[in-house]
Amino acid sequence: MCPLFLPSSSSSSALFLLLLLLLTLQTLTSITLSQPEALPSLEKCGNFSISFPFHLSSSSSSSPVAFRLTCANSSTLFLHINHQTYRVIEFFTDGLLVDFPSSPCRQFNDLRSFPFSTNQFFSISFENVISLYDCEDSSLCKAGCESNVLFGCDGREEDETSGGGDIGCCYPLSDHSAWRPGDDFSVFGKYGCRGFSSWVVPRGTNRGKRGVKLEWAIPRNSSEGTCDPEARTVNATAIQGSVRCVCRDGFAGDGFVHGNGCLRSCYRDGNEVYGNKCEIKKHNGKKLTVLAGVLAPLFILGSLLALFCLLKRPVTTTHEGQHFDHSPTTTTTSVSFRKGYTKTRLFTYRELEEATKGFQDSQKLTQGKTGTIYSGNLKNGTRVLVHKVLCENQIEFLEISSQIDHLSAVLHRNLARIIGFCMDIGYNPVVVYEYPVNGSLEDRLRLGLDWCKRVNIVAEVAGLLALLQYENYPPILHNNIGSGYIFLDEDFQAKVTGFGLQRKQRTDSCMYDVAVLLLEIVTGSKQREENVTQALQRIRCGKLEEIVDPSLYFHEQPVVYREQIGLVADLATRCVLFGGDGKFGMVDAARELLQIAENNGGGGCDKKGDGIEETFSNSSLLQMISMSPDSIYLPKT
Repeated sequence: MCPLFLPSSSSSSALFLLLLLLLTLQTLTSITLSQPEALPSLEKCGNFSISFPFHLSSSSSSSPVAFRLTCANSSTLFLHINHQTYRVIEFFTDGLLVDFPSSPCRQFNDLRSFPFSTNQFFSISFENVISLYDCEDSSLCKAGCESNVLFGCDGREEDETSGGGDIGCCYPLSDHSAWRPGDDFSVFGKYGCRGFSSWVVPRGTNRGKRGVKLEWAIPRNSSEGTCDPEARTVNATAIQGSVRCVCRDGFAGDGFVHGNGCLRSCYRDGNEVYGNKCEIKKHNGKKLTVLAGVLAPLFILGSLLALFCLLKRPVTTTHEGQHFDHSPTTTTTSVSFRKGYTKTRLFTYRELEEATKGFQDSQKLTQGKTGTIYSGNLKNGTRVLVHKVLCENQIEFLEISSQIDHLSAVLHRNLARIIGFCMDIGYNPVVVYEYPVNGSLEDRLRLGLDWCKRVNIVAEVAGLLALLQYENYPPILHNNIGSGYIFLDEDFQAKVTGFGLQRKQRTDSCMYDVAVLLLEIVTGSKQREENVTQALQRIRCGKLEEIVDPSLYFHEQPVVYREQIGLVADLATRCVLFGGDGKFGMVDAARELLQIAENNGGGGCDKKGDGIEETFSNSSLLQMISMSPDSIYLPKT
């Protein structure tokens, strides 16, 4: 942790009284809040809460018949599709987990034991991992798939305390080489497989749950699919032409007009509440009178005490006529630091602790050498990114405070907006960013982001990093750029967070990080150091297609995109080979990525070149990027 100096005794008294006044005001006003408005009650079946579009067959819901469920013995749910009945194990926001129709403890199930046919409402999800038995064609098995921890019967451990044993030929449905959306499991018969078992592995984890996950959605042109004004429409992954509704940040509910829609959501006293509870009502006359009677004497007393403390503080006059107190230099630094934050909010550590549920691991989004970023919800319902910055000593604390001041003054469309910060005594510095609605690039890559968006995003990021490095003094370096620190707004524009805020940073490290980022958009996954070495070896040996993200369908891409994938992979190689000795820098990388992005329009993408050039408006850097590499002189950093 990074300690901060305690203020003088006189200022402490004034600060204590001010806090007392604020706490009194908060206590008195809190009793006037309206009663909470809860989400509409949901249908129940045992431990299941059933939300739109699903409904019980006994209800008179307007949902499509396809979403009717049967509740047996008041505890067990069944879904009926195409004259088949499936027992529901668990609900997800985008699907539901169902059991096999056959005995769950057979070693394997016949390929025809799950006769599921895709329709406009349901499809087998990409998140399923399949174990295939006695396959004649071993090329079906995928390396790395068996690293998932799969529990259940089929000859493995019954509990979650240890991993399973041999799971046969492991195949993730996200691979698409043998299985495509709309297929059932009988398609594996052509590889000579005799049976299967299935687990769903949620995104971002490697722990499977036994069963088959079915994705659900509603046809786009259906009236039942109309979204609430405070919801956004999300395309289904495995069901063509169908959508789901998801409430925007700060709202909760099922998102559908015919469901319970979206109610404003916020946190009060550590609990999530909805609707009117998030609005502060006006006080009635009687309560205002009581409030005024209590606060008026306290305000007068506080003002007198503050004036007395101010008059007693010794000051000295400099040769320029400016006044400074005799407090330690760190206090002067703190005052200067806060003075630059006229448009940002000063948070307390407790506020951010409540927003992130005590900085729980469940709120953690990404972690690296600059610190950890958490997802949080402020009391007013605003969703934020909370970056707990690594800080080892007092010198770093002062460096970080100066860098936050510097960074917050930069206005750039690809830089996530800093909402506020926290410099509480005894805690690491914390920076609070806005939360872009489309989440992180890391998450989007797992969902299968198209190539056009990937190139546009890294071009924007490289342009921002070049601008911060060469048009700011002192230079601002990220020092840990990666897909987990890049967030995306509603237009999939990059919003960079998580800057390393210590001064002792190196540009060669930045170039290596950029190389890793470029490999991430090519491979679709995070790259550990050993993976980076292997990927670069394959690129240099002409085996690029072996590492390309399967969701990009490399051999089905237009020629222009296959060439671009090769160019980005080659650029990653040069960042590693020449970035360390200064022969290849951030401006060079930004120039090449800008050129690739400008050529995207020929393959059916939205052309982003003009938007990226706007990034450098009124900047000499745009001219530098457009120049020949041999004619550029870059300042040393």
